[in-house]
Amino acid sequence: MSSRDLRSIGVFTTLAFGLAWLVALPLWFGDGLASSWFTVVAAATMMTPAIAALVVVFFVERPQQKVWTLGLWPLRPVRRLLGYGAVGIIVSIALVLVALPVGALLGVFPADFVNFSAFHQVLDEQAGAAGVAEVPIPIGALIAIQLAALPLAAFINLIPALGEELGWRGWLLPKLMPLGTLPALLISGVIWGLWHAPLILLGYNYPDAPGWLGVTAMVGMCILVGAVFGWLRLRSGSVWPAALAHAAFNGAGGTYLLFAKAGEHVDTTQATILGWSGWIVPLALVVILIATGQFASAKHP
Repeated sequence: MSSRDLRSIGVFTTLAFGLAWLVALPLWFGDGLASSWFTVVAAATMMTPAIAALVVVFFVERPQQKVWTLGLWPLRPVRRLLGYGAVGIIVSIALVLVALPVGALLGVFPADFVNFSAFHQVLDEQAGAAGVAEVPIPIGALIAIQLAALPLAAFINLIPALGEELGWRGWLLPKLMPLGTLPALLISGVIWGLWHAPLILLGYNYPDAPGWLGVTAMVGMCILVGAVFGWLRLRSGSVWPAALAHAAFNGAGGTYLLFAKAGEHVDTTQATILGWSGWIVPLALVVILIATGQFASAKHP
């Protein structure tokens, strides 16, 4: 890797981290995650890697084919692009969902896969607040509707997810690939995880964990899930499948609430895709992908 590449990576990382902390400052000096501005701040934070990548591409490196460098183009071959996009959506949702029975089997996720008691409790509270005796739709049907709608989140959340993926997998991962596949996946995953610190240290994702543990857990998850997103980026030759996968992943993140047991605490450092039990399946998947040589970059037509 050349000194110019190292400089570009340094500029990109500094900008992405600096902008993320800058955007999060209103939360730190205000009401934290309880702030009415949280959703706006979180969405703005997701755009900072894209801003950093655009600055590097347009003002530092200035390659001739800028959209190619970012993975935004070409949108062909169409079949490959659509295929990996669909795979990304399905795999992301599957990784989030399979973490729940794995956590239940290991005794760290308090599951209720029969009566859906936690979800039932939430519905009863909402019905009571609305002055309705009970929800007219059977809870099993509501669960099915929620799960069937998950792929739509890949398109609803696509723009903010692209804000991250344009930086992490669009630009950074290919830039690190001269170091080798494993180092590139590890370094990009660590950077992605640490970038979340401004919100994680406020209690986001890991509300009951000390800050250092929350950030460490986030880094662990980002290494493994980021490797899956990285596989989509490299095999498709495009950032779009990774962005769709990221959007679907974010959309499915709250599904653990559908299957939890009422009155039980969920420790996200141990359970769900955020915790160590949820990393087992993505780790196995990444090992298989590496062992079968699936991280080789696609050849452009």
